[in-house]
Amino acid sequence: MIDTEKRMLGVMTLGEAINLARQNAVDLVEIAPNATPPVCRLIAFGKFRYELAKQERESRKHQHANKVKEIQLSPNIDPHDFAVKLQHGVDFLCEDMKVKITLRFRGREMAHKELGFQQVEKFLQSLTPYGHPDAPAKLIGKGINVMLSPLPRAKRAKNPRQAERDIELAAERAAAAAAGEPPENDSLPEDGSPSEEASPESASPEPDSDNHEPDNGEVAA
Repeated sequence: MIDTEKRMLGVMTLGEAINLARQNAVDLVEIAPNATPPVCRLIAFGKFRYELAKQERESRKHQHANKVKEIQLSPNIDPHDFAVKLQHGVDFLCEDMKVKITLRFRGREMAHKELGFQQVEKFLQSLTPYGHPDAPAKLIGKGINVMLSPLPRAKRAKNPRQAERDIELAAERAAAAAAGEPPENDSLPEDGSPSEEASPESASPEPDSDNHEPDNGEVAA
């Protein structure tokens, strides 16, 4: 059993665990059902869900840190296509990924390389609030290449698509606060990727909620 302060309380019976949860006005959440005996924690279930979502966001950040996404441009790219690719670049950088910008010349386009550099420079300027080039754009063969790295979170602008994700996270916080234990103060995620929350079993402190109780009658530490 783990208490509300994340301290180990040792092995106790199910009845003792339910009574302890009732005394603290929290839920009895089974966090390791496959352990012998199973491990439970005293915590408001809304706060527990919030902590799981936070852990998944942190894990996703590390997974994205070493990824490189490529965006291909052309000297005569359509304005709509340019805007779409630009938003992709913003999304990648806000998810802590590197972005490789590649512009290819075809046929007689090589006679006007300055147009290609103008498109690349325009793209880089638009991404300035989110990332910076590792080196100046270079002409290599029949194309222009440049690599961008994301700015630190403290200096990076928020993704314009973040508003909807902020509302979702605020709802999670409100649920945790309504449960009686507001979650830790934490900045909103910049990547904004929706997380797939786990669904661990939760045992309510109410005696009639036996559908979430462990089978063997004991709660482990």
